[in-house]
Amino acid sequence: MKALLFLLFPVLAMAQTTPFEIEGHRGARGLLPENTIPSFKKAIDLGAHVIELDVVISKDKKVVVSHDTYFNPDITTDPDGIYITKETQGNLYQMDYKQIKKYDVGVRGNKGFPEQEKMKAHKPLLTEMIREIEKYTRQKGLPPVKYNIEIKSSEKEIGKTQPEVAEFSDLVYKIIVKELPLERVNMQSFDYNVLKHWNAQTLAGKYKKIAVAVLIEPRANNDVQVNLDKLGFKPDIWSPYFTQVTTERVKQLHDLGIRVIPWTVNKREDMEKIKALGCDGVITDYPDRAKSL
Repeated sequence: MKALLFLLFPVLAMAQTTPFEIEGHRGARGLLPENTIPSFKKAIDLGAHVIELDVVISKDKKVVVSHDTYFNPDITTDPDGIYITKETQGNLYQMDYKQIKKYDVGVRGNKGFPEQEKMKAHKPLLTEMIREIEKYTRQKGLPPVKYNIEIKSSEKEIGKTQPEVAEFSDLVYKIIVKELPLERVNMQSFDYNVLKHWNAQTLAGKYKKIAVAVLIEPRANNDVQVNLDKLGFKPDIWSPYFTQVTTERVKQLHDLGIRVIPWTVNKREDMEKIKALGCDGVITDYPDRAKSL
């Protein structure tokens, strides 16, 4: 019977030789305000092995934990208690962090996530967030958590909502090497210019080796070789939208020594399918739904 199961599920058997990682997307976005310290703590409490987060840059060159380069009008309240709109959403790259911190991103909740608890929350600095999470896991006697840090970058936004790729990358890299063991970090991005820069800096000896993940857009060509040719090097992790995953593609990537961790998987049945396809982990807004995977 065991031999028969292996023949039926060879990819699954291979994938299970390493732990299946649960990544809390923007912390536990389905339950607490995204990309905030309480949300990251919640993800850890629910068993996430990795916390996924996004970073942008402020006017005073601070690395801010935020998915957007502006204040999301669906969730943000200004310092005077007025709801942010599309007309007043601002540009974080044109604001000092001291000003950014005054805006609340939790008391309104998030209509897209009805289970999300409403609470006061601000956009933290990357340094603040790391130190709080490291202290939290030590105090609770929990295993050290990993960090999946996404650099939110677009070539057309340089000089508008972000600095040049080299400056952006250097600001993030300096915090990572100062605050964390490098084996507990990976950097990811949709922007191939960012990924190429990190690889080039590593090859030149200017950056120490940190795992790199390539994010694949849902509507992009998801052919593995096409993207590898475009990228110009072999990343450590392949992160496509979860509906793009197939058994054949997972095997192709595993044969190349690349781990496969798709995003953003929120239904339990989809999580189980992703694991059965042989993926190495899952990124989810609901770490509680991934328990026992």
